[in-house]
Amino acid sequence: MTDFRSDTVTRPTPAMRAAIASAEVGDDVFGDDPAVNRLQTHAAELLGFEDAVFAASGTQTNLMGLLSHCERGDEAIVGQQWHTYRWEAGGMAVLGSIQPQPLEHGPDGTIPLESIAQAIKPDDPHFARTRLVCMENTTGGRVLPMDYLREVRALAAGRGLQTHLDGARLFNAAVEVAQRRRAGRREGDATGSDATDPRAVAREICSHFDSVSLCLSKGLGAPVGSLLLGSRPFVARARRWRKMLGGGMRQAGLLAAAGLHALEHHVDRLADDHALARRLAHGLAELGRAHGGVLQLEPPQTNILFVRVDGSIAGPFAEHLAAHGIRTTGSTGRYGAGLVQRWVTHLDVGPADIDAALAAAARFLESRR
Repeated sequence: MTDFRSDTVTRPTPAMRAAIASAEVGDDVFGDDPAVNRLQTHAAELLGFEDAVFAASGTQTNLMGLLSHCERGDEAIVGQQWHTYRWEAGGMAVLGSIQPQPLEHGPDGTIPLESIAQAIKPDDPHFARTRLVCMENTTGGRVLPMDYLREVRALAAGRGLQTHLDGARLFNAAVEVAQRRRAGRREGDATGSDATDPRAVAREICSHFDSVSLCLSKGLGAPVGSLLLGSRPFVARARRWRKMLGGGMRQAGLLAAAGLHALEHHVDRLADDHALARRLAHGLAELGRAHGGVLQLEPPQTNILFVRVDGSIAGPFAEHLAAHGIRTTGSTGRYGAGLVQRWVTHLDVGPADIDAALAAAARFLESRR
């Protein structure tokens, strides 16, 4: 069975399992777990922050970040389809009494700067106090332009606001930007930076944010865990929120060792996932064209591919794939009318899996002629 549902389904590699087994541990609530401390220090230095805190999930680190930036009655500007607003159970409102101000974003993932500016509330007791601008990169697998990030930062700073990045797939974005620079394609990137190492690019992305949430259990392949990065005072507040949210873990070094291994060994290989997603997209697009346009898609930028399936075949097509051991996710209405399948390439997907998926799709479409 090949699981294209998400890059969260990855399993630890043998080398990562060895790192877990040999991890030196302590009690992280007391601050003396060596593996956790090494992970936090390494990530903070890598990405240009003063400090970092390890937590169970990206949902938790995003919420810790929002709660650390905002007080009750404050407002955070977010994207209509972003995880901080739509896919994390309303935590900022339910647990933090933070008002989300969701804004529509375009197909490229950007919210127009004028929309952000218009959404910032004046200092008036009738309104919630706008305190924070949130971004998501990647968003739906698409990479926010580097110039845009700089412009958002300048807008927020000019209005006295903080910025937070849901960087669950930060390194996917960094790998793509690095590849574009190496190829001489610099669309949306007039920064003048020549950095082509994904780690340096990730640090550059982070420079536009006061805090960043980084997931270790998606494309990086760790089994559990995320990091929240920021200044030392900010991270101190976040640690208090982690405790209140029930997130104080004890011998967490077993998990932290996997996260450290991921950061040290799994960043560059994300390019393989992107290449496989492009290969899958090319094959499905060819099949769609050969069969009357029943499959429609845009070329992916990273490891996430959305395929719009004609309603006449949507159900049987998904059932056929599942019967042949190919798992995807699908939804109706999330990205407009019709059924949209999401395919995600990751550490446990290889070239043979792409070939098998395309062959299964071809057999189904041939049978429907």
